[in-house]
Amino acid sequence: MSGAPAPTPSDAPDLAAAARHALADGGALARAMPGFRPRESQQALAASVARAVGECGTLVAEAGTGTGKTYAYLVPLLLAGGKAMVSTGTRHLQDQLHGRDLPAVRAALGVDVRTALLKGRANYVCHHHLERHLADGRFPDPGTPVKLRRIHRFAAASATGDRAECAGLAEDDPAWGWATSTRENCLGQDCPELSRCFVFRARREALAADLVVVNHHLFCADLALREDSIAELLPTADAVVFDEAHQLPDAATEFFGESVSTRQLLDLARDVVRAGLVSAPDGADWRALADRLERASRELRLAFEAGAAAAARGARGPVRGGSARRWSGEQLRALPELDDAVDTVVADLVSIGAIVANNVGRGPDLDRCGLRAGELCERLQRWCAALLADGEVAARARVQRSHDPDDGVVEGPEDAAGVVGRAADDEPAVVWAETGAQHATLRRTPLSVAATFERHRAGPPRAWVFVSATLSVGGAFGHFVDALGLHDARCERWDSPFDFAHQAALWIPRGLGEASAPGFAQRVAQAAWPLLVANRGRAFFLCTTLRAMREIAERLAELEASGGLGLTRLVQGDAPRAELLERFRSEPRAVLIGSASFWEGVDVAGDALSLVVIDKLPFAPPDDPVVKARGEALRRAGRDPFAHEQLPAAALALKQGAGRLIRSERDRGVLIVCDERLVTRGYGRRLIASLPPFARVEHWQDAVPFLPRAPSA
Repeated sequence: MSGAPAPTPSDAPDLAAAARHALADGGALARAMPGFRPRESQQALAASVARAVGECGTLVAEAGTGTGKTYAYLVPLLLAGGKAMVSTGTRHLQDQLHGRDLPAVRAALGVDVRTALLKGRANYVCHHHLERHLADGRFPDPGTPVKLRRIHRFAAASATGDRAECAGLAEDDPAWGWATSTRENCLGQDCPELSRCFVFRARREALAADLVVVNHHLFCADLALREDSIAELLPTADAVVFDEAHQLPDAATEFFGESVSTRQLLDLARDVVRAGLVSAPDGADWRALADRLERASRELRLAFEAGAAAAARGARGPVRGGSARRWSGEQLRALPELDDAVDTVVADLVSIGAIVANNVGRGPDLDRCGLRAGELCERLQRWCAALLADGEVAARARVQRSHDPDDGVVEGPEDAAGVVGRAADDEPAVVWAETGAQHATLRRTPLSVAATFERHRAGPPRAWVFVSATLSVGGAFGHFVDALGLHDARCERWDSPFDFAHQAALWIPRGLGEASAPGFAQRVAQAAWPLLVANRGRAFFLCTTLRAMREIAERLAELEASGGLGLTRLVQGDAPRAELLERFRSEPRAVLIGSASFWEGVDVAGDALSLVVIDKLPFAPPDDPVVKARGEALRRAGRDPFAHEQLPAAALALKQGAGRLIRSERDRGVLIVCDERLVTRGYGRRLIASLPPFARVEHWQDAVPFLPRAPSA
């Protein structure tokens, strides 16, 4: 970098040797970093990354917790020269990599490298929207103006405008929605604040940098939506590294599809009123226009409410998952009011587009509203066409089965109910919907992103490196490789350097009954209670559903009331995630009860977390529309959906949850998995084989010696 030429294939052995040496005893990192511990697995991983960079190859690398993956890929990237991108799983890891790890390795190696951090536009203050909303002064929450003034002061002094750097205001505070832009409402080159735009500045710095740190969501969103940041950066990159790569298939699936939400419709209605009254007050009755779209959006949401009410009365209902619900194509076609509700929304969007067109050029915000209305209308129409096509395919399949009961499958890639039309990039897609407490989202999700991702990887030769602690199942990488179409990849794995057999134990309680049986969550809390007492808290309960999370929290409260341990119960949803984790680390007897967001990306080293309880195996609901459609596609290909999709996905999720326990060579602890299927079903052996090699114990008393010394009572 910094003018160094990109490596050629002949450079690979020299780069691998240099990377190994830098990470070895007496190497550059050991000399510069107090406490650095050389590890053979880290050096081997670095050498493999170096070979991929030098040969412009594809590497899929699994390295267990404690390997030091970050340094292992940063060292060869920084030594190689050329341009590089690193994509992380979360914005938090992105900040940590750019703010802590990258500067440390760069200084240790003594290389002159320009680096940049690039996030999605919603992470940066938008001067235009912030000042427009401050001037308007109308907000549902009366506390919003105070927060916006704080953001305004931050933006005036900040060099980046990154919301993560704004002290005193949580990153997930709703006030940020009034101070940032979205893809839909960003004015781009027409913005009057372009010269001060934090997003434009961040992208300009990224284009000039040697190494750019992004995240999976930004990477995939920009590829799918063909925006200008990644689209400009990728052609110049000699190497792309995905850290926490196990999250990439889900991120790609989300962004390579299409969606329309009632939240987007309501945002458009709000912006039409503001932009119309400011730019063209005589151009239309903007309030009436927006009111019609708001009513249509509410009617769309109520169409699902009617369906849910019918389900409660015994009709065939949606897939349930906590407060969210998922609706298959078959269920959507059975909603009596859905067609009319969608047609009304489409008509209102067409009306907005036509009226804005009559006032074109009177204001950039108003012009943008017209474009947004057109985009949403087109997406809704594609969704409706896909839903209709899905119904026709399902009907043909039923007719075929009725004529040929021994062969219930119609040949072709779109013959399973739930697989419809095409997604972006012309791939088979699943049409479905998702509803929450306040909003509904209509989705088209690609059945697979493998072909699409392969096309995006095509082009000038460059290295593609995928790194994580959880990519293989029982040592096999097929599930991950198939998901992204990485059949040209070299796959390698290194075990964790931790001594799991002496540091931690696995206990599988018996006699709790079926995980789907009533009262199971309460029995989970009861089974874990003796070890919770012995450990004085210091525990995570990782739950597979929000309902189980709440029931476990309630039962723990009852046990605590009679036991008097002085535990601090922290329940997901009671406070922002970052605040819950901070309290968990600081409280001496904390117990955190959480669901999906706490299964990965949480690093609590030391005695503060020494007991992890998983309620049941993390299988996806079999009637989830996307899971079901993928299963049907696998059956048509002659493959078993459970063995090839559901079991590997559950194994990787279980591996992630178990990975919260041991984070350093000095950690000790116990993992409890309260699902007897691990020992009663044949596939349980495969799941256990994917976990770290914990010591197995049969009784809770045998697990107590693996707990660290408990704080005094």
